[in-house]
Amino acid sequence: MTTATPHSPMAIDQQMGFFARAEAWLDARGKGAWIAAMVVSFILFWPIGLALLAYLIWSKRMFNTSCNGHSRRHSIRKSSGNNAFDAYKSETLRRLEEEQDNFEAFLKRLRDAKDKAEFDQFMQDRAAAQDANAGPTQPTPTTA
Repeated sequence: MTTATPHSPMAIDQQMGFFARAEAWLDARGKGAWIAAMVVSFILFWPIGLALLAYLIWSKRMFNTSCNGHSRRHSIRKSSGNNAFDAYKSETLRRLEEEQDNFEAFLKRLRDAKDKAEFDQFMQDRAAAQDANAGPTQPTPTTA
């Protein structure tokens, strides 16, 4: 009789599959590893490089501030063994993530306001140009 459970780390690693393990490995090394993998795959066999580029764009890994952002928020954080420090660390990380989300929302509102101001200016310029082109209309003389 064995005490191994189906949820042991070795069983989970074997269940992940090659592509999931490769994705996790590249995520752990950051955006540079993804770009290097894409360049190498273009050199070796271009359709694979094209598929990898499509995956990077589709998964938004290419345009995020960091590749580790997705895995960082959803990964299991390791314990240091000191409960007080772990609580402080988790609270600090939660607060920093909240501040980052608030800042990103602020930047989005700022961009939206700038876009609206530019659009409003465009509409005013367009209306002024139409008014200038129309100019004063002179009545045509009528002959009786």
